[in-house]
Amino acid sequence: MQIKVLGPGCAKCKVMYNNAVEAVKQSGVEAEVIKVEDIMEMMQYNVLTTPVLVIDESIKIKGRVADVAEIKKLIEA
Repeated sequence: MQIKVLGPGCAKCKVMYNNAVEAVKQSGVEAEVIKVEDIMEMMQYNVLTTPVLVIDESIKIKGRVADVAEIKKLIEA
């Protein structure tokens, strides 16, 4: 499983990344969490608001910070 957090490095983006890392730890699944800050790469997902949570190339959350429990549910689904 691959999880990406898209965002330019703002505080909300950092919180989302940390929440994603914690959710992976708690769920015990094998997943790689990647922080994407490159604008050109983010534009490929055609989103205007950050942070964005992408799981296996599918956009799950955009424009808001998800808490650990919500991310965990998405990972385990």
